[in-house]
Amino acid sequence: MNIELLKKLTECFSPSGREDRIRDIIKAEVEPYVTDVWTDALGNLICHKKGPGKKLMMAAHMDEIGFMVTHIEDSGFLRFVNVGGISAYNCINRAVVFENGTVGVISYENKEKAASAGLSQMYIDIGAKDKAEAEEKVEIGSMAGYKGELSLMGELATSKTMDDRVGCFVLIEAIKAAKESPNELFAVFTVQEEVGLRGAKTSAFAVEPDMGFAIDVSMTGDTPESSFASLSLGKGPGIKLKDASFIINPAARDFAIKAARVAEIPYQLEAAAYGGTDAGAINLTRGGVPAGTISVPTRYIHSPQEVVSLSDVENSITLVTKMIETAI
Repeated sequence: MNIELLKKLTECFSPSGREDRIRDIIKAEVEPYVTDVWTDALGNLICHKKGPGKKLMMAAHMDEIGFMVTHIEDSGFLRFVNVGGISAYNCINRAVVFENGTVGVISYENKEKAASAGLSQMYIDIGAKDKAEAEEKVEIGSMAGYKGELSLMGELATSKTMDDRVGCFVLIEAIKAAKESPNELFAVFTVQEEVGLRGAKTSAFAVEPDMGFAIDVSMTGDTPESSFASLSLGKGPGIKLKDASFIINPAARDFAIKAARVAEIPYQLEAAAYGGTDAGAINLTRGGVPAGTISVPTRYIHSPQEVVSLSDVENSITLVTKMIETAI
């Protein structure tokens, strides 16, 4: 497995709406393996590989959750709002980094207890002695993401943006590995998924796929006294049958399951009560598209340390490769 590429992807700064850096990395990786590549008006990277059959869209989102500065206090501390699904508890005393490299730490007002503090009671400390010094480093609208690096834990890996850089990694490696596809492939690396599946909506409308799949992460239920979830680490990729954004079309379900069986890999069926992926947007484009999601099981989603199994990642690559090589 190309751990260096996974490291480069997960450590790249690219919150929702600021996906330029990650897009450049992905474009350099996939361009030699596809017919043509372009970026649309919203910022989606669309990679097209000609084929004789129907249009198959595979989507992985490039953006990560983050923070945006809304106010700079006279003392130099920054107030902020979330960009995407931020847990207040997860970000207390965590390091963040801005696009220009400025590092800060999120903490909360002393009058609050950590368990009850909300984002409105929190601030970012960038080490500025006053507002003037802070304004030399950041401004209203400056965005930050969690600061961190990829680490290996035996057969597991942890990093700040497995959601969804591991999905991008799976799709990149599958494009490289796939033999000639009987489908006309559109591999789309989407923007702004974390704030409403926005990139998938516009790209699917333009592509008009005959079938579409998101490649994303999904939470597990394999930790002590965890909330119930059907996925576990190390048991293969999930084929998602439902979440809050879509119910899988039977044709898409059968297509994914058949590919997993032909590839002879373990897989898990997943039915989730909440959450959403780009499949929810693809599913509803134009007159409707049969759509599904391939899930990489992940612990501690939307935290600074998301955890995946390397074997699940490998099997996800194998599954997506087989899907690309199989006629719709």
